[in-house]
Amino acid sequence: MAILKVIEVLANSEKSWEDATKKAVKHASKSIKNIRSVYVQNQSASVKEDEVTEFRVNLKITFEVE
Repeated sequence: MAILKVIEVLANSEKSWEDATKKAVKHASKSIKNIRSVYVQNQSASVKEDEVTEFRVNLKITFEVE
């Protein structure tokens, strides 16, 4: 039987929501092993002078506890 844990992570990117998600998983994997899935809970963006300047994601990362 596997025990899974879920943490909430916030990440951002100047490129896209997808890039922000990838950055979050890459950064989390430095201290968390056995990541199983990621759920994008919310997406938002910052706007400055009528242009999107930053994409933000709120993620839930699920990983197996050893």
